Amino acid sequence: MLLGGSLLPASASAEPGGGLSGAGDGETLLASRNIAMPFPGVEAAGLHDTFLDGRPGRRHEAIDIAAARGTKVFAVDDGTLAKLFTSIPGGLTVYQFDPQRQLAYYYAHLDRYAAGLREGMPLHRCDLLGYVGTSGNAPPQAPHLHFAVFRLASPPQWWQGTPVNPYAALKSATAAASSGSSAAKTRACR
Repeated sequence: MLLGGSLLPASASAEPGGGLSGAGDGETLLASRNIAMPFPGVEAAGLHDTFLDGRPGRRHEAIDIAAARGTKVFAVDDGTLAKLFTSIPGGLTVYQFDPQRQLAYYYAHLDRYAAGLREGMPLHRCDLLGYVGTSGNAPPQAPHLHFAVFRLASPPQWWQGTPVNPYAALKSATAAASSGSSAAKTRACR
């Protein structure tokens, strides 16, 4: 199975026994991470569950979040920068592992990377990763972040895993950020 909507090498595959929707332990694990929004200012109404939407010959398996070109994109969680990768479909991309190396976060269609990014570096929630753009196969007039999550296989490899729908976790992050609570401070990047 190709992850991130066929944005990975042809050698990518799903975790054995994994489902397309990422239901079960992948969604539970993601919910427990209390991820941040990858950029500020996203209202709940601006999120659309496009995970199961069709694309030519495949499913989307990600959420597209519209934003102005050049909007800062931040790490949604602590972890490690696993891979900086450029592909025809995804353009400039970042793969981030969570601290336990159980989940990977995938950020695609970036306009450019943040200065100083390097593979293997530790990341903290809200570290700057790059800027929203239209690299890869994104329509030039529709800048957006293609954000995907997958449950990593064992041993963890940046191109393998089972897709997990990030919609509920992002919706929760949006609600927390707009609540003004103390929890919002840890889930809203500025």
